[in-house]
Amino acid sequence: MRDFYVYGFKSRDDYQSKSARSYDDERRRLESWLGDHMSFVRTPEGKNVFISIDSRTIRHNPLYNAWKAKSFTDGDITLHFIIFDILHDPSVKRTISELLAEIDGKYLSGFECPMMYDESTVRKKLKEYCEAGIIVAEKEGRKAYYRRADSTDISNLDEVLHYFSEVAPCGVVGSFILDKEESDTDAFTFKHHYITGAIDSGVLASLFTAMREKRAVTISNMSRRRDMPRRNRIVPLRVFISVQNGRQHLLAYLPEYNSFTSYRVDYLSNVKLEDRMVRIVSDILKVEYNEARKLLDYVDFHGVCGLDFRFDPDNDRIAYIETNARFTGGLATPVAAGFDIPWVLYKLSTEGKYGEPIAVKEGTRTKWILGDVITLVGRILSLKWNPKELKRIFNFSHFDAYDDFFKDDKRAIIGEFYYYFKKLVKNGKLNP
Repeated sequence: MRDFYVYGFKSRDDYQSKSARSYDDERRRLESWLGDHMSFVRTPEGKNVFISIDSRTIRHNPLYNAWKAKSFTDGDITLHFIIFDILHDPSVKRTISELLAEIDGKYLSGFECPMMYDESTVRKKLKEYCEAGIIVAEKEGRKAYYRRADSTDISNLDEVLHYFSEVAPCGVVGSFILDKEESDTDAFTFKHHYITGAIDSGVLASLFTAMREKRAVTISNMSRRRDMPRRNRIVPLRVFISVQNGRQHLLAYLPEYNSFTSYRVDYLSNVKLEDRMVRIVSDILKVEYNEARKLLDYVDFHGVCGLDFRFDPDNDRIAYIETNARFTGGLATPVAAGFDIPWVLYKLSTEGKYGEPIAVKEGTRTKWILGDVITLVGRILSLKWNPKELKRIFNFSHFDAYDDFFKDDKRAIIGEFYYYFKKLVKNGKLNP
């Protein structure tokens, strides 16, 4: 479906990895779901079959039909209908033994070569339905009885479900619920109807589960720049949806690199949840803050300082590294943006309050000159530098401030370079 609709109009000859028969089988499968929306065009290269949908005119996402198609074995589908024929009403309940006796005596005995269902098969099927919430298991003494779950009247929620199913991630859930209702509504028309997100509902459902349970996942990430997908271990944090094109992006934390990144959801597949919980960044920061307060209270410290910790995910422990009783080296950025932190703290310390308005300027750009030089030297020594990067490093235009250069104190940067150069000579390291 992605190849036909999202990635565009492919002919049989474009599918080199699969046989022509596989192409025809998949095309017929799509036609059974989306026959009203299938089109084709003849080109010199052959017949291109594609899905053509005007998302502005449709009321319901036709791609949901793919989620509602499921293959069954003949034994599985037969057992399905027999169980729900027996348990036709929530008031009807049966034990495993009673179900087996009724299946054999009432349903299968009339066949010359009847199917055979053992207790284990029926029990597994009932467990599957209990987990799905459509069968309820109830204990009465030592016996377990099974019955159909009570139905819920949702007739007053039709319009809510219709709207949810077309705009929300995993809206196919609402479409499944509406299938049980006979009513329909044309109350909603969407100018921007991003229907292709339906294809990613399975991936999103797993990611939402991981977010709720604070678990890491392993994903396969496919990019058009690579032929093979790359496996990544991430902690999913939030899903963002573009209001311009409907494209879904996942914000995630990478524990291995202690950094954040984003992924296009339509490039993700094979989401595997880890068994144990993982501390996300916000949790780690809370722990670090509490530990910092304990340490500073113990030594009765008052003033500006920065404490450095490291988190050990394997043992779920925080390790204290050091304390620096000074402002951070990146102070130039908030000051240039209009948030003069030293001045604010001075006023709080001397007057006990700060009443001046703070108007932070967005888009502030600052530059750490020495840091760029260190990076450049490292690139040159490893023979990985290029002219484009050289141009970026020596670009000094459109910056609001510098971390290590001040017009009224030009000797500061000279002293900094001299200090780092001595450390380089002594230690043989670029960053002492």
